[in-house]
Amino acid sequence: MIQEFDELIKSAVCEVFQTMLNMNMETKPFDTAIAANGESHVAGAVGFIGRLTGVVYIHASEPFARRITTTLLGLSPEEVQGQEMVNDAMGEMANMIVGHMKSRLADRGMPCVLTIPSVVRGTNFSIEAVSSTKGSLHMFSCREQYLFVEFLMKPTKAEA
Repeated sequence: MIQEFDELIKSAVCEVFQTMLNMNMETKPFDTAIAANGESHVAGAVGFIGRLTGVVYIHASEPFARRITTTLLGLSPEEVQGQEMVNDAMGEMANMIVGHMKSRLADRGMPCVLTIPSVVRGTNFSIEAVSSTKGSLHMFSCREQYLFVEFLMKPTKAEA
């Protein structure tokens, strides 16, 4: 199931970024040095609940999150002031990516519902799972900017 989810994530990220932002995202091997470089990051998270339960986090450096925001909203960098617009854009990007995955899961007979997006900001933070969850880390790039995607899932008792 993890491998299937990995493919869903890659497809969702590439398709959503291409469709909504006209950005070609390339998958890259995960690099801890790039992920934990001390820059401030903005993370959007959306959970899913159904036969499989879990959460998907997308996070990017503050500058890349601002670029995503300006492109998504069609604004100039000067028009994006404060953190609220960036938070909303990163939450919405997470929502679109997980929504894409939800549609593909439903096509495979695994319907689910999504949680509302949430956003976390900080430097040198890590996402740690409880021992009963499974998941993986992904890294994507577009013009030397990086997006990190982590998913965690816990099968329901029927799937375990």
